[in-house]
Amino acid sequence: MTIRDCRVAAIDGTHASGKTTLIHALTAHLRRQGVNVVAMGEPARTSPFMEEIVIHNRGTFDLAAEVDVFAAHLQLQLRTARNHQLLIADKTIVNVLAYARMLLDVAPGSIDAAVLDAMEHFCRAWAPTYDVVFFTHDRYSQPTDGFRAKVAGLQDTAAATLRELYDRLDVPVLDVPLGLETDQRVAWITQRVADDGLLIAG
Repeated sequence: MTIRDCRVAAIDGTHASGKTTLIHALTAHLRRQGVNVVAMGEPARTSPFMEEIVIHNRGTFDLAAEVDVFAAHLQLQLRTARNHQLLIADKTIVNVLAYARMLLDVAPGSIDAAVLDAMEHFCRAWAPTYDVVFFTHDRYSQPTDGFRAKVAGLQDTAAATLRELYDRLDVPVLDVPLGLETDQRVAWITQRVADDGLLIAG
């Protein structure tokens, strides 16, 4: 399934695993090859809810904040894909759900629980829009970053929650080998994207 003829390759993994650096390097590399490619940013960084929580330290993660990021992720994927042949996405919508499940203390049978279950059902239906999902496992030192500070110690939990969700939703994931330099990661992913027939120069 494509979105308006745009194929989607997502880079996922826990925070501080080098996703954003990799996405920009990969996009630049593919553009030099003549591919009509665009990078999708991280919606959480533009959410006013997340800004209040992580930058201004007002409130805690709640359902409203997570639904806002969930909706923003969908909107950004659709809007960024327009007029391009390939989209490199910073995470998938499954990542948003994984962090919501990990961070929210939701009572069974509550409205919040019903909303999270609905988000999971939607993720299952939306998953085919990702032609390939790459998962990064490396861990890099974290510079001062308000958006990561509140989840800095949750990398292992986040990675486990993410992989459990991908397995439960039957979303195939390709593991990026550990210990590669950025240019090596770019080459490794480019080859697999090419093997899947997602590269069209033009």
